[in-house]
This record gives sequence, C-alpha cells and structure tokens, in this order.
Amino acid sequence: MHRFDPSAKGVYLITVTPFTDAGALDLASTDRMVDFCLERGVTGLTILGIMGEATKLTAEEAKAFTRQVVQRVGGRVPTVVGVSSPGFAAMGELTKAVMDLGASGVMVAPPSTVRTDDQIAGYFDMVNETLGAVPWCLQDHPVATGVQMSTAVVLRILKNSPHCVMLKHEDWPGLAKLSAIRAAGDKGEVRRVSILTGNGGGLFLPEELSRGADGAMTGFAWPEMMVDVVAAHARGDVERAHDLFDAYLPLARYEQQAGIGLAVRKHLLHERGAIASAFIRKPGPRLSAPDLADIARLVRRQDKRLSELG
Repeated sequence: MHRFDPSAKGVYLITVTPFTDAGALDLASTDRMVDFCLERGVTGLTILGIMGEATKLTAEEAKAFTRQVVQRVGGRVPTVVGVSSPGFAAMGELTKAVMDLGASGVMVAPPSTVRTDDQIAGYFDMVNETLGAVPWCLQDHPVATGVQMSTAVVLRILKNSPHCVMLKHEDWPGLAKLSAIRAAGDKGEVRRVSILTGNGGGLFLPEELSRGADGAMTGFAWPEMMVDVVAAHARGDVERAHDLFDAYLPLARYEQQAGIGLAVRKHLLHERGAIASAFIRKPGPRLSAPDLADIARLVRRQDKRLSELG
C-alpha cells in the first residue's frame, strides 16, 4: 500500500463514480477511469467525495467501488476515501472496511450541525477517537458543508490530531487563510502537514501554490492541466505554470458551475474516453443542447490555445 503522510504532494485527483446508462455501478468503467488518471500523471486518487456522488451509493456499492479502485491502482499511488458522516458508527464502519480493502487513508469534513469553534474542535476530537491510527485528511469546504472553519480552529484541530496528515483547503476566498496555516507550520507552531487545494478544477491553483500549497486535490476533466501546472511551479517556472493554467481556465470555470458542474465533468470524461457513460444518479443535473454547444466551443478554443502555447 502506498503511504499517505504529511509529505504528500502533487495532484490527488477527485474522481467521479462511473455508472452505466441504466444507473448501475460500472466497475469496468472504473478500471478505465483509473488508467486514464494514472496515465496523466496524478500522484494520488481520492474517491467517494462530494463530486463522486458518494451519498447516492449504498454501503455495499461504496465498498465495491473502493475495492475496484484499489485493486486497479495496485499500490502505484495512494488512494484516499471520503468517509464523512454526521454519525461515528457509520464513519468507523466505512473506515475499517476501506482500510481493510487497501485504502491509504480517509478524508473527513465537518457536518452541517457544528457551528462554533468549540463544537467543530469537539467533533474532530471524536473523529480522532473513531479513526484511531488511520491517517486522515481534514476537508475544509464551507461552500458544501455550510461550516466555516477559521484559521484558529483549523490550527487547533491539527494540534489535537496526530494522525491528520493533510488539509484539503477549499475555502473561498482563502489565500490569506492558506498563507497563515502554512506559516504556522513553518514556524513550528503546529506540525507541518500537506496542504492540497480543492477549489473546483484548480481555479486558483497557481496562486495557491505560491502561497505554500503542496498541490491540488480536486477534479477536472483534464487532470494533466493540474499535473503540469504543479510540476512547472515546483521547478520554479512560475510563468509557465500560469500560462498552462490560463489555457484551460475558461473550461475549468464552466465546469465549476453550481448545479450542472458534475454533468459537465462526466460529459467531458465520457468524450475523452475515460468513462463509458455520463450518467448521473438522481437527484442530478442534465445538460441541455445549448450547454453541449457551449462545451464544444470551449474545447475547440482550449485546443487552439494549447497549440499556440506549445
């Protein structure tokens, strides 16, 4: 099993969950999707996240999907599994199941029921008790969870969580927060953990890398964009990183629309051959003919920009 620890960097791609046109879990497409991601250089995979339709899967489907991904990955990169749950019995059960299947670690976001700093910190104290020695990622995604975690409470959680190895930073705007958390680690005020950014499709990725992020943990139908941007930035070619990012930005922006974003991503992954069907389980969005025309135009323009960039 590939290690998941505070040295994690690069691109941990948030994957979709493939279904057949009839809505069944598509394990053959799962293999195809894993191959697609690894061929494009991702350094990790994160499954059963918000954009992975995790809440639409049964417990047995979640385990079957995890098993398929882990087996196909074959230890080449870490596999992190989302196990967020308001209740700890379900979280503990899923965590044990996926770790037994060979996952590298898990990811946890706060439930919408916690609001104050003390409530949030107390919740994650119970997460630590539930997960034990399992390495885990703290997901800070207030747009989805409705929970605003201040810099102070994130640092408090990190201080109290010896097995939290990563922060998935998805606050928006959040550059100042990212800088403050990274500075606290550099000064020794907290353990240095990996910080991967999750703002949709890497919408602020170059700036986040300059603020100290170690890479990205998000989804986009062109994962190679994030891989190449992170690599260029790591070798000090910051302008190249921005140029690459700019070439993909219009399509990344379109893919992040509230409501239809997942449908856009699955459509594009289907067009690129990564999955056999763009099916989304209910409740879920559907693309209109004008949506498809927009996407086709954006892809053509992206190809043109990439050709000019060289």
